[in-house]
Amino acid sequence: MIWAAPLLGALLLGSGLAIAYVVGGATVLAFFAAGQERYLAILPQQIFSKIDVFALMAMPLFILAGEVMNRGGVTRVLIRLAMAMVGRVRGGLGHVNVLTSVFFAGISGSAVADSAAVSNTLVPAMTEQGYKLPYAGAITAASSIIGPIVPPSIIMIFYGALMGTSVTALFIAGLIPGLILAVALMAVNSFYAWRDDHPRLAREDVPPFFPTLLRAVPALSIPMIIVGGIVLGWMTPTEAAAVAVVAATLAGMFYERLAMGELLLALRRTAMLSGSIFMIIAAVSALGYLGALERLPEAIASTVTELGLGPLEYMILLNVIFLISGMFLDIPVALALLVPLLAPVAIAQGADPVHLGIIVCFNLSLGLISPPLGACLLVVSTVTGANYWALARAVLPFLLIQIAVLALLVAVPDLTLWLPRTMGLIAQ
Repeated sequence: MIWAAPLLGALLLGSGLAIAYVVGGATVLAFFAAGQERYLAILPQQIFSKIDVFALMAMPLFILAGEVMNRGGVTRVLIRLAMAMVGRVRGGLGHVNVLTSVFFAGISGSAVADSAAVSNTLVPAMTEQGYKLPYAGAITAASSIIGPIVPPSIIMIFYGALMGTSVTALFIAGLIPGLILAVALMAVNSFYAWRDDHPRLAREDVPPFFPTLLRAVPALSIPMIIVGGIVLGWMTPTEAAAVAVVAATLAGMFYERLAMGELLLALRRTAMLSGSIFMIIAAVSALGYLGALERLPEAIASTVTELGLGPLEYMILLNVIFLISGMFLDIPVALALLVPLLAPVAIAQGADPVHLGIIVCFNLSLGLISPPLGACLLVVSTVTGANYWALARAVLPFLLIQIAVLALLVAVPDLTLWLPRTMGLIAQ
């Protein structure tokens, strides 16, 4: 009777309730439908155990760091540095867009925050240079996906808490996939720059490299503090997140853009986002508890065995499920709903939990630029005024190359696991 939960959820969804209330309400009703209502007395303890996880403390801190950085002028400094590095190449502003996302990813770990910041600053500059608005918006949305892959990643923290996997290992494992993704997006941009004769920046429009680099040092110090402190063992991810907030605040003050009012707005926005995520965790932990009572993971494992799916076949099926889910569900919801049910079967078949975490997080991030509910597409469309469906068409080539990168990571696990193994974060 666990299947009563999605049916009841679909009915509640039509009422316009928030997703956390839909999942939670449907789950409580499903307890009665399944005849398990006597276990509702233990439900608060089960919910609290899922929220009372030390690793989850890093999530609101990284959200706050990204908010402070956005409001403190750090984004503009990073864009100028990227312009100084690749602005003179044909299609230079497209490359600047991707490189800015790499810099931004090392601070905020949020694709939506990246797409909002870059849409507001770089997309107008690209259209002034002669780029079509849908293309400028599409590469902005596509490159923002680097954010959840390169450390620090908010969704990797979420996955690590759900599966009891080392967040440090996940962070380090995301470095090479994130850089591969950036190179792949730059390759697509190079093709379109050649085909459509995209301009390179005029020499006088490119800021001087060394003065720009010197001014960007406070901004660049933030990802160095985060990654360096974690890799060297000086800080846990949660401690690194707290230091990142302080560093982002100091950087914002250095660039003379972070007023007290902006800091209060960043705190308010962080509280709202964090509260919504923890509400989703609470609701989905109730569903996971019911699934455990109904022995749903065992039923899935038994079905996989009966179908004769080997590790590779099951991994392909799992990726298809997550790709489709990412098109309709928010990433925290999809993670909390599907990972506890589907991931244990893959791990039992020999998949490494860290490699699986990178694959799942990468996969679900693609939903942010996939219609009909791509969050990054919606943000870019809202900020720039571009037509949503024109953006969706323009982003398709970038989405296809990202799926190809995902397939490469599935086929070659060492691309993900080599770095954390070398650093002794996971077994050889």
